[in-house]
Amino acid sequence: MILYLFVILGVLFLISTPIAVALGFSSLIIFEIDGVPLDIVLQRAFSGLNSFSLMAVPFFILAGNLMQGGGIAKRLMDFANVLVGWFRGGIAAATIIGTMFFSTLSGSSAATTAAMGSITIPNMTKRGYPKPFAAALIAASGELGVIIPPSLALIMYGLAANVSIGDLFLAGITPGLFIGFTLLLAVYIVIRIKGYGQGESLIRENWLKKLGGTFKNAIWTIFMPIIILGGIYSGIFTPTEAAAVAVVYGLIIGFFVHKELTISKTIKIFTESAITSGIILIIVGFSTVFGYLLTIYQVPHAIAEFMFNFTDNPLVFLLIVNIMILITGMFMEALAAIIILAPILVPVAVQFGIDPVHFGIIMTVNFAIGMITPPLAVNLYVACQVAKIKLTDIIPPLLIFLVVLLIDLFIITYIPAISTWILG
Repeated sequence: MILYLFVILGVLFLISTPIAVALGFSSLIIFEIDGVPLDIVLQRAFSGLNSFSLMAVPFFILAGNLMQGGGIAKRLMDFANVLVGWFRGGIAAATIIGTMFFSTLSGSSAATTAAMGSITIPNMTKRGYPKPFAAALIAASGELGVIIPPSLALIMYGLAANVSIGDLFLAGITPGLFIGFTLLLAVYIVIRIKGYGQGESLIRENWLKKLGGTFKNAIWTIFMPIIILGGIYSGIFTPTEAAAVAVVYGLIIGFFVHKELTISKTIKIFTESAITSGIILIIVGFSTVFGYLLTIYQVPHAIAEFMFNFTDNPLVFLLIVNIMILITGMFMEALAAIIILAPILVPVAVQFGIDPVHFGIIMTVNFAIGMITPPLAVNLYVACQVAKIKLTDIIPPLLIFLVVLLIDLFIITYIPAISTWILG
């Protein structure tokens, strides 16, 4: 039955069937073959959606879109540019720093790349950076949107693997900062070798004045992750309640502080957020049915037996998992892949003695890298569209960042403390 299940699922994927439909239809066929009442499909799909924690997903999607539409990205980049733009390569460094800030608001890699890229790519080209390099930089740093909390990928992993979302958010902070700083180091080296970019002349009094002005404009934005994440970690509210607070905060800032949100713009944001949330929630519902099938046919147990027969070394297991997830991330959207793979792999990882929170960070970083590796490569397509260049143009400058990210993945995988030290 499991062989039939994966063959049917594979065929549906090959003919470009939507992921939710593929998961639901393949499960439905197996139930029919096995003589299971088909109303189990609706029951399980509803049970998968009947979750308080899952409500965080549409709220964080809406909050991120409100922040994007409320002029947040420009204010963050203005502050980051003044902060570090005075030295050579500073605007490239500001791109990464600004992206790290925006990642604490968006929860999405593609949204981060689109919002920040529309500002940073024109600014970098004006300063003498080749457009392909600027696009590659924002595509690579944009992946932090799914690593630095609040991350939709971490929320979906927590729901699929029954792991604390608050713990996952905590565990994602240090890996996100680590990746950000390694990208800064890579940019510094590349700029020194290639001779890209020039710094602005620095007059201390003018710099302090500009810094104070841009900080004043961005202060309400900078406070948001402090309020949201601080509230979660201090126990004031849950991640779901934090998502609702983020929406209210975004509306207040957009309408009354920055005054860039209008009624018509807000209606459009709510509509787009509802569509995006609907797509994700349909996938979640039918993936619950799919996961139920995997459980009753003991697929995780079978995979665990196979892996233990192959190796009893957790380091080898993690290497195999990394290769498998990296390949999967090249062909499948991150949230859908996490929903499918987490229920299968997490029980196996636990049997190998791997912390499920650490394993969630490993999966998320893998899928983040998948966002810049063709053929799917969502971030690359977004960056190329913003920069108005071909995909083939962005690949050469991207390779150095891809190497850095793969090294980061290796370090995060085999040094669990990077993720788990903050949990105590």
